Amino acid sequence: MPGRLVPFAAPQAAAVLAFCLLATPARGQPTLLVLQKAGSSLGFYSPDGKPQATVPVGTHPHEMVLSADGRYLYTTDNGTMRIEQAGTGGNTVSIIDLAARKKAGQINLGEFRRPHGIDLIRSTGMLLVSTELPDRLLLIDPARHAIVRTFETQGATAHMVTASADGKRAFVSNSTSSSVAAIELATGAVKLIAQKNRPEDSVLSRDGRRLYVANRDSNIISIVDTEKLAAIGEIQTGRGPVRIEITPDGRYLVCALIQDPAVQWFDLATRREAGRVAVKPPREGLVSLNLSLDGQLAYASAQESDLVYVVSLAEKKVVRELKLPAGAGPDPVLEWRRAADR
Repeated sequence: MPGRLVPFAAPQAAAVLAFCLLATPARGQPTLLVLQKAGSSLGFYSPDGKPQATVPVGTHPHEMVLSADGRYLYTTDNGTMRIEQAGTGGNTVSIIDLAARKKAGQINLGEFRRPHGIDLIRSTGMLLVSTELPDRLLLIDPARHAIVRTFETQGATAHMVTASADGKRAFVSNSTSSSVAAIELATGAVKLIAQKNRPEDSVLSRDGRRLYVANRDSNIISIVDTEKLAAIGEIQTGRGPVRIEITPDGRYLVCALIQDPAVQWFDLATRREAGRVAVKPPREGLVSLNLSLDGQLAYASAQESDLVYVVSLAEKKVVRELKLPAGAGPDPVLEWRRAADR
């Protein structure tokens, strides 16, 4: 028997309406997905920083990637806050259903602990995940929640990972041993490409012919020829480049600096600085860098201050500061649109 409808009093109706408006993004607007490392969760926010939902994941997640269809998000549940921190850490990859805003499952990595970097092979939907204990690259089928193959990285502290444009190779930054491992996924063959000090994030040029690698402690971005598998040049940066992206038009390379701190970007045709915006977090530098879907905005997080800075590349200024709940500890930020709005 259906329940009896009870009309809301005016205050109740107003409260429910406010909640619905808060919880549902306006049509056409992206949702900000913030991986809250210290809070061990994924936060859903409006573009102006209003909280919409929080989904718990594994302990201290570091990186995330969307599925090819945008339905799911995968997070690496490292279990420690920093790569310098001792401990066995975690061994899971969490799967979040974005439309439902809930955790849909997790992939147990067994003996492979402290997962860090993650990327998607778009042609197959397979995941590439690096682990620090032991140093490995894992090829994972998320549909089966299964590790398909493991690869040696031939270095120390496997950090970030980037899939090649054709999905046949992976590039893994060995941060402590200062190299990038170019790994053939069909054979497991490894070619080490020497770097300077502490290589971290990497990104491919739009044509896939160049890999750009942030060398944090050398204040450079190394340029790697992906056919010759050799470093062929450098871009000098400010102090401490940690995360990098390339704008959708392929024109600019954008990076976050952890020591200065600032968002800095370069014209790839000339390799010269095209812009730089300093930020003023109270205690520390920037730990992440992600671009908006249209490439006009850069999102950079100050983890210990629970802040996300939104930088306009065209205006060369901070246009918003998103203050997250205390203890969130934000790291990467992605814009996401519901299927109906894409």
